[in-house]
Amino acid sequence: MKSLETVMAVVMGGGQGARLYPLTKERAKPAVPIAGKYRLIDIPISNCINSGILKIAVLTQYNSVSLHRHISQTYNFDVFHTGWVQIWAAEQTPNMNEWYLGTADAVRKQITEIRSARAPFVLILAADHLYRMDYSKMVQFHWEKGADVTVAVQPVSREEAPRLGILKRDCDERIVRFAEKPKEEPLLEQMISKSGTEKPFYGSMGIYLFNTDALIEMLENTDKADFGKHIIPQCVEEKKVFGFEYDGYWADIGTIRAFYDVSLEIASKNPPFSLIDEGWPIYTHPRFLPGTLIEESTMIDTLIAEGCWIQKAEIENSIIGLRSQIRGGARIKRSILMGADYYGFFRRGQENLHEMVLGIGKDCDIEGAIIDKNTSIGSGTVIRPFPRGVDKDEDLYFVRDGIVVIPKGVRLPKNTHIAPD
Repeated sequence: MKSLETVMAVVMGGGQGARLYPLTKERAKPAVPIAGKYRLIDIPISNCINSGILKIAVLTQYNSVSLHRHISQTYNFDVFHTGWVQIWAAEQTPNMNEWYLGTADAVRKQITEIRSARAPFVLILAADHLYRMDYSKMVQFHWEKGADVTVAVQPVSREEAPRLGILKRDCDERIVRFAEKPKEEPLLEQMISKSGTEKPFYGSMGIYLFNTDALIEMLENTDKADFGKHIIPQCVEEKKVFGFEYDGYWADIGTIRAFYDVSLEIASKNPPFSLIDEGWPIYTHPRFLPGTLIEESTMIDTLIAEGCWIQKAEIENSIIGLRSQIRGGARIKRSILMGADYYGFFRRGQENLHEMVLGIGKDCDIEGAIIDKNTSIGSGTVIRPFPRGVDKDEDLYFVRDGIVVIPKGVRLPKNTHIAPD
């Protein structure tokens, strides 16, 4: 019987993350904080650990210092354990002097390390999705089918199909055709895998399991840069490719709008994805923070992390991140506060200081915003969302698809007003 010790996971963590800018202005996309206390990279690594896949490599490149720090401080197995989490950073070698040019190119540039790991199977994962998945079931499916490649697929509706890579699966669950974001009606009809259902198509989840020999062969025989656009379609033509169906919650959070919407769903009543699962936890960097102190405040559908101080505030359908400080009279609605990496010079009893302090000042009124870490929002500041589709770049804030984003470390003066004209 094959063992999960023969499987190595490779997490794609090196992309620039332009669609998440300005949250990626000073950090890699996988290091973006989510749900108050986690980072995006925690999702795939936690899924691996819970699935029993304990050899994990994270490919990094862009703005990677905070990501490296998080991984090194969080994922350390003991010396009696065979598993590891390694960082494979982009590097110059005698044979290569370019950056990673895409997902497939990044893995191609690490073929030496893949061979050195001596794992017969390689699981390729993205770092901008939110889901819980037992990869061991996908691995078992791969073995039973005798596949060269297995792609995780999810049923999708006709409305969703034009935004995704669509894979047609036959009665034996083998993938026989691929179409990238099909929009023409005749092509859509040809890509139906489950006729007569509400979700007749299979969309790619960006999760790929390769036989290592097949992976190296495909990468060495082409210079194509991307798995989804290039390698997988070629594999469908040349290899035995099967589709593993996953019908649980899965969300792509690679854009500001998706990140915002999914985050607020987590904080809502009966969220589609719950952070509470004692049998399948999400791991992150352990911190020694005090419990959050809440004074004379009203909160509805709000997720609050540790180490916060909230005074006489009204908060609704929001996420309040680590070490957040919210002062008297503040009103926060449908917003994400990422908190802070430190407390700064503010202490309880000093709330009347005239100087800027970390967190949300007195009498602020904030709605429809993402407030990144280590920011100071001056007292009396008003923030309102813009209409959907509006994008703006200003000195102290950005607007992405109508959502106001205050970048990391920004100091907003007192009585700042950010709203549509």
